[in-house]
Amino acid sequence: MDSLLELFCDVDDFCTAFTPIWEEQLISSGQKQRQRARSLIMSEIMTILIAFHQSHYRDFKAYYTEQVLKSWHAEFPGLVSYNRFVEYIPSTVVPLIIYLRTCCLGQCSGISFIDSTSLDVCLNQRIHCHKVFAGLAERGKTSTGWFFGFKLHLVVNDEGELLQFCITPGNVDDRKPVPHLARNLFGKLFGDKGYISQTLAQNLRQMFDLQLITKLRSNMKNQFMLLSDRILLRRRAIIETIIDQLKNISQIEHSRHRSFLIFFVNVLCGLIAYCHRPLKPSLGLARRLPLPA
Repeated sequence: MDSLLELFCDVDDFCTAFTPIWEEQLISSGQKQRQRARSLIMSEIMTILIAFHQSHYRDFKAYYTEQVLKSWHAEFPGLVSYNRFVEYIPSTVVPLIIYLRTCCLGQCSGISFIDSTSLDVCLNQRIHCHKVFAGLAERGKTSTGWFFGFKLHLVVNDEGELLQFCITPGNVDDRKPVPHLARNLFGKLFGDKGYISQTLAQNLRQMFDLQLITKLRSNMKNQFMLLSDRILLRRRAIIETIIDQLKNISQIEHSRHRSFLIFFVNVLCGLIAYCHRPLKPSLGLARRLPLPA
């Protein structure tokens, strides 16, 4: 329960500063009319959504009806029915994005790792009859085969902290969002063979003074590489471990979505829940002394 209180305090501090300014802008632009106050404030809704990805529940309805409604009435006196709460979820998209980008991301240490993962929205056999993400999701291919959905692109540091992220359709090349993801990076960026591109490497060096380091394909000539870079390239599995935790612990991927906004909220809350984890995969480079020359 202490973790829930800490999460709520952090989210509520953000909402106290952000929500009034955001709602004033919406009202002044005509995008929103003044409405009666809801029984749950924005920080409470966001806390419940994020806490789901920190729980052992695999289904949000079971989590809300069995955990929230039965055990958290003292913490959230204004709880509403499950159907009513689902109607509140789309309104949290913008606050969740701003909260994740301003309060949860880590700091670049000069050593960064980049990778992408598929977010399936349905089985391949159901692509032709799938309607929820029609015109948004696309077919893509990874090392494990074809899928239908989106790609989540991530950049993390050597301490396992999330630095940047973006979501694209499944057919987008892994290299395309790299300049956008690398805007605030410096030092060295390690990726797999899917990021091999001489043009991309040159652009990153010119624009951001960032060195892109990848493995070589079997048909490529061998190139000189520092021993430290070769060792760090072998430690690139840290980002694959993070992706595994996002999918199997934070549950950012499932095929039960009935709305694109709810899909997006699910991914954002999963990323936020991971950022709040006290123990993350880490290379422990800060605790190791440099080797003598």
